[in-house]
Amino acid sequence: MRIVLIFIDGLGIGDRYPEKNPCVHESLKYFNNYFDHGRLVPSEAGNGFPLDAMLDVDGLPQSATGQTALLTGINASRYIGRHLQGFPNQRLRDLLKEHAISKVIKECGLRPVFVNVYRPEFFQLPEKIQWRLSATTIANLASGLPFMTLKDLREGKALYHDFTNHCLAERGFEVPLYSPEQAGTILADISQKYDFVLYEYFITDRIGHHQNLTMARKEIRKLDRFFSAFLAQADLINTLVIVTSDHGNIEDVSVKTHTKNPVMTLIAGAGSGHFTQKLKSITDIAPAIFQYLGIDHV
Repeated sequence: MRIVLIFIDGLGIGDRYPEKNPCVHESLKYFNNYFDHGRLVPSEAGNGFPLDAMLDVDGLPQSATGQTALLTGINASRYIGRHLQGFPNQRLRDLLKEHAISKVIKECGLRPVFVNVYRPEFFQLPEKIQWRLSATTIANLASGLPFMTLKDLREGKALYHDFTNHCLAERGFEVPLYSPEQAGTILADISQKYDFVLYEYFITDRIGHHQNLTMARKEIRKLDRFFSAFLAQADLINTLVIVTSDHGNIEDVSVKTHTKNPVMTLIAGAGSGHFTQKLKSITDIAPAIFQYLGIDHV
């Protein structure tokens, strides 16, 4: 059995107000999950549900603590006594160095991969600077895994955080341009080669901060197409697929900040029904993954 974890930054479940929530739209098959007077109305696919991102700590959930909690299973916000935005501090880096999902999986003799492509500038940074970047970057460094390059992208072995590659092309890089469907098919192919696949998508969080409903609707539809194509091509008999987030944001463009909404989580594939029952908060993702793969990690 294998697991694909698709981390979509800043995607919560909001209320049934299409004038501010881009996830309320009948054209969406998977991401049309919302609350109507406190009751969850699931998407057509019916596999979406909420996970708590507040973690029993006052204030708005933030990226550094939310992503650390997601990637380690440890309540990072409670550990440092607050929600921390941006990149992890030293205490959070230490948690990731010891408990990151990919590190634990690799140490058990399985094959994890972080499929996100990094631009050439990253590889020119001093290592001490690389260790001060995102939670996913730190987790990959802690795991001793290679970072994917533009060469890997061109060979169909990896995806950029903008899976269409338009952002790279605008920067002058010679890369193939993909439709969401093509990118989803590539991820499905990659997923057959590893025991654990992590893919990070953070454009959603950026758009949420810009409060542009038109852009937000376009982004959610693009994700829906990408995920639909991925599921259509993935080996769901032998693969468990998890889509989740670190905090809410894009589901309410009426505010510029993150939200206190639960994060939108989608589960599909092998053992999905049993897996879903284990999840109440974003801290439950990593322990459930370890159990699913037969890994004893405390």
